[in-house]
Amino acid sequence: MRAILYPIEIFGSSLLWAAGLVWFLVCFSVLSFGLSISSPRRLFPVVGVLTKILLRIMGAPVAVSGQQRLDPKRAYLFLGNHQSLFDLFALPAALPSFAVGVEAASHFTLPLWGSLTRRWGNIPIPRRNRAKAITVLDAARSRLQSGTSIVILPEGHRTRNGKLGDFKMGPFPLALAAKADIVPFAMCGLFRFQPKGRFLLQPGPVTVVFGPPIPYASVRDLSAAQLRDRVREEIAILLGQVEKNVAKTRGCGVDW
Repeated sequence: MRAILYPIEIFGSSLLWAAGLVWFLVCFSVLSFGLSISSPRRLFPVVGVLTKILLRIMGAPVAVSGQQRLDPKRAYLFLGNHQSLFDLFALPAALPSFAVGVEAASHFTLPLWGSLTRRWGNIPIPRRNRAKAITVLDAARSRLQSGTSIVILPEGHRTRNGKLGDFKMGPFPLALAAKADIVPFAMCGLFRFQPKGRFLLQPGPVTVVFGPPIPYASVRDLSAAQLRDRVREEIAILLGQVEKNVAKTRGCGVDW
């Protein structure tokens, strides 16, 4: 039976990848033109619509909750889990207002994506150069203090097993230095949809949940390590709540 199903799965996934690529090229063309005549902040609502459509085309419709907890006029430091390559599309589809991301410097060399992410204003961070990473986080602090929200995935890489991993330290001195309110969030369903290194797609719903903001005033006396542990606990709680609300056969993890 598996010998029969596997070619069908390959064919189905190939169609979804092809449809997603075609729509990504449409998105790239629209945004490239848009960025030549307007600002990323003004284009943000368009990006949200385009990325929602992309994920739906590929079989991963996004549901969002917790946005009502946030003030779209405030700048936040958004911190959440990292499940899949497609996090890069789920986040613009879910965020309530304009934000830029801190992402691996290697992404900025990718065809098409590198050009787009640079023009959007995302911040490249080297993974193996601590001195440059500190400089990058200083730039992120300036963005936050000037009123631009920042998104960071503190695990630093996609989960290998569907579970929440350890957090890097970098975002937490940034949060304290910028006196930023932190918004923890959890993404569920994207690891099942496309875990790292897997071509086959497993279509299914994706959920993004925003937790209550953590005011700077409530954590100002914590060390960076204590803040890291506090935020990780908040994200773990959100992730657990989402998993309970998702059908057992469509959970956030993997069961093949």
